[in-house]
Amino acid sequence: MKKNSKAIDEKVVPYITAGLIIGILVGALTDNIGLWISLGIAFGAGVGYTMVEKK
Repeated sequence: MKKNSKAIDEKVVPYITAGLIIGILVGALTDNIGLWISLGIAFGAGVGYTMVEKK
């Protein structure tokens, strides 16, 4: 049975947001904000989808 993608997206958004915030902080500290924002979003999305699939 196919899962509702909107429900999955709503569960992943907090992880993406946390990744974005961490990426901004690390980017500001290392003077490379562009790299760390994209990495933070990617890691946040990966962790979020992993957590959704576990449950």
